[in-house]
Amino acid sequence: MTSRRPAARATPLGDSHPSLRDRVYVELRERIIEAAYPAGTRLIEREIAEELAVSRVPVREAMQRLEGEGFLTTQPRRGSVVADFGPREAAHLFDVRENLEGLAARLAARNATPAGLRDLERLLERARRAGGAGRLREAVSLNADFHQRLVGLSGNPLLVDLMAPLDSRLRRLFRLTSADADGDDPMCGEHERLFAAVRDGDEEAAEALARAHVSGTRASALRLLAEAAEGAAGEGAGG
Repeated sequence: MTSRRPAARATPLGDSHPSLRDRVYVELRERIIEAAYPAGTRLIEREIAEELAVSRVPVREAMQRLEGEGFLTTQPRRGSVVADFGPREAAHLFDVRENLEGLAARLAARNATPAGLRDLERLLERARRAGGAGRLREAVSLNADFHQRLVGLSGNPLLVDLMAPLDSRLRRLFRLTSADADGDDPMCGEHERLFAAVRDGDEEAAEALARAHVSGTRASALRLLAEAAEGAAGEGAGG
């Protein structure tokens, strides 16, 4: 009986290496978050592969992943396009965040380790310094890190997995609604109060503060996104 030889790989092994796929994914995701690729931008697989000096395979995989996470959408005759992130998309995110982050804060107050609390406190201090020095982009990134780290302190791996896809959307939201911010960072004070409740093990207060924080940022974020959408529509009509 003749044994069948496995089919030859059509893709070089290096192209499918997880670290390469991840690097391409992270690069494209950050370009979307930082608005280097604004909403409506068409992403062409071949051009991105040439720019990043990789084959089209990891680019294709990264774009498929980004589409699954809501960063890209496929449009007829245009292909992959950066998805819009307006008031409707933000409202959906806030609906989910308020509940899950409230739970994360409650569990963090119950389960946080001393080492985890020290890391969170150092992160807050970095955010405070960045905001005080007017480094708003850095402060925005650190604020997103705070939320991600707080979820990690919950000690619940399922919650961490559920929140992971929302983290990038949260970072995009922070970036879009903080681009023109100036003065002190209002999030920093709210984060410090939330940290104090978690550190003290006050589960009720931690959950209430987390929910209030999400709810409090909702109105201003939706307003800023609506104004940006109106401005873009006005520019399009006048062009």
